[in-house]
Amino acid sequence: MIDTAFLITSFVTLFVIVDPIGLTPVFIALTQGMSSARRRSIALRATITAAVLLAIFAALGEAVLGFIGISMPAFRVAGGALLFLTALDMLFERRNKRREDRSEEDDFDDPSVFPLAIPLMAGPGSIATVILLSGQQPGFTGFAMVMGVVIAVLAIMLVMCLFSGLFERMLGKTGITVVTRLLGMLLAALSVQFVLDGLRAFGFAG
Repeated sequence: MIDTAFLITSFVTLFVIVDPIGLTPVFIALTQGMSSARRRSIALRATITAAVLLAIFAALGEAVLGFIGISMPAFRVAGGALLFLTALDMLFERRNKRREDRSEEDDFDDPSVFPLAIPLMAGPGSIATVILLSGQQPGFTGFAMVMGVVIAVLAIMLVMCLFSGLFERMLGKTGITVVTRLLGMLLAALSVQFVLDGLRAFGFAG
């Protein structure tokens, strides 16, 4: 039976981490001056690359952790702390500043794999998230649910990239800032929940 609550929580968490709204202006900066066809090609290649990378970690992440001796509760606490730092970056706009700096430093003809797919779409935060979510729902069914969420979020990211110019005009800089901060607040609460779940698994919380 499909766990609807898990799907909703997973979608919200990964959506906040990938942050399609906040990443759209970076995509615009990285593809500035390119034709519409080339921008579509870059957006598609970036989302496919990110999906493959996240699928690998969703399938093998917990096995790798077990091989090097890291328990899932410990990874939940560490992952929650990492997500909380990401939330702080979003709340204080440090995340977008770093992305803009990265886009200026990495001036390649094809930014689809780097820096768009890695590390902007499939970065440490999203990789940690898919490993955590897969650990909560082990087995093929859990993997299928997590990958369904990954595909849904990346599909939204692809649409945002394809219509980036339109979204930029609709939201404006102020609108993007407001939405990013709201998502940051939500991510902060979700990251604390990850930490509490990890502590509870260790027996430190009721």
